[in-house]
Amino acid sequence: MALGQSTRVGFYLRTCPRVESIVHATVKKHFQSNPTVAPGLLRMHFHDCFVHGCDGSILIDGSSTEKSAGPNLLLRGFDVIDDAKSQLENACPGVVSCADILALAARDAVVLTNGPTWLVPTGRRDGRVSSASDTDNLPAFTDSIDVQKQKFAAKGLNTQDLVTLVGKHHNFTSK
Repeated sequence: MALGQSTRVGFYLRTCPRVESIVHATVKKHFQSNPTVAPGLLRMHFHDCFVHGCDGSILIDGSSTEKSAGPNLLLRGFDVIDDAKSQLENACPGVVSCADILALAARDAVVLTNGPTWLVPTGRRDGRVSSASDTDNLPAFTDSIDVQKQKFAAKGLNTQDLVTLVGKHHNFTSK
């Protein structure tokens, strides 16, 4: 989460009480027509959080933004977030951040694949800065285990976090 933000479960209880059900229904609709959207949403959330702390900056369009950077070109699920945002703007205009939509959608994607559920603290503010060069710190499949450990340590994460988050997706070498 971006510095200076405080989140809590139920942040939108008074201002947009249906936020979680709207996001869930949207993710479910897309998942039913294309199940590969589930890992795509989880990966997108991971990339967003790793770069600027879950601020939604990965969702900003532009030629030199995180979204257009090499590591993010194959991410799936942007259409799901856009769909949920559109529905939420109709239900409660200007209230729910894109960063929160992405966090909720990632959780719902896990649940729809028979994974665990959890409460998602909300109240994030959307980032307004997004630079392609910021994705240089994302774990790359070509990185050695030592480089991966360094990238995770720089974010306050440990080796167990590394294995949990990217271990199954990388073919580590000991360069």
